[in-house]
Amino acid sequence: MQIHGAVSEKGIHMEERQTSLPDRRSRASMEKRQSLKDKKRIVIKVGSNSLVHPETGELNLSKIDHLIRVLADLKGEGRDVVLVSSGAVACGRQALKIGRKPGSMTEKQAFAAVGQAKLMSTYQRFFAEYSQTTAQVLLTKNVIINQTSRDNTKNTFDELLKLGVIPVVNENDTISTQELAQLETFGDNDQLASIVGAVIGADLVILLSDIEGMYTDDPRHNRDAVFIEYVPTITEEILGMGKGAGSDVGTGGMSAKIAAARIATDSDADMVIAKFDSADIIFDILKGKNVGTLFAAHKNENFDLAEFIRRAKDAEE
Repeated sequence: MQIHGAVSEKGIHMEERQTSLPDRRSRASMEKRQSLKDKKRIVIKVGSNSLVHPETGELNLSKIDHLIRVLADLKGEGRDVVLVSSGAVACGRQALKIGRKPGSMTEKQAFAAVGQAKLMSTYQRFFAEYSQTTAQVLLTKNVIINQTSRDNTKNTFDELLKLGVIPVVNENDTISTQELAQLETFGDNDQLASIVGAVIGADLVILLSDIEGMYTDDPRHNRDAVFIEYVPTITEEILGMGKGAGSDVGTGGMSAKIAAARIATDSDADMVIAKFDSADIIFDILKGKNVGTLFAAHKNENFDLAEFIRRAKDAEE
């Protein structure tokens, strides 16, 4: 574990980088974890890999059932819950019995159109079993950039939550080819989750995927990579660690998750990246347990969500 001392000189406090050792865990990290118990408006994002059986690409119905039961329990505790769900393209691939990723933008649109209907039907069925009402919300970046449409989006979310509805959000993949090519950087909906959180004033964003959290390097290729449990500030060093491609099913690598963390934390929301082996991980996070990587909120009064998205969009063109 000597790597801790070496990397700590680059911007992360040594005691924070050594949080994988329980007796060295920082007080700030522990206090921040405990504060998660009181979060009232939560956005939870589930990645494509977490929703399907890796061997077949079929929806993992038992896992989805457990997830919906946990979300229903959170709502029963008096919390506002928004689910951001990837998986439309993956569901479409499976429904159409196509084992590869889409080869063109129009093919992706077709996969998404088929898959979104199947995915939402599955969610509605399971939510109904737990006496919950859900609503589908499909978004693009242009909706958020425009002030009027962003305000309308916020008002819609607020009304849905007031009515006791659990919104299910996804990127709108079935739009024009030209616009989709420009807007295709939500990063397996990681950034979309944080954008939704910023719009609705969430105080916690949880990204659930097939990785435990953030490492100093890609652990698949570097056995010396060290797990990072707590990030008080997103430094240049942290940004530099966000490399590595997404999986075959999803599209969200670590760089997309760090970008999501910047949006969330600048908008005064904490964010946790954790592995979705079981939906019980959500309870663990909200009990203050030391799971996943926690990025601490720090309200940035100069943060402009629309400008942030606009710059990202311009960089793509």
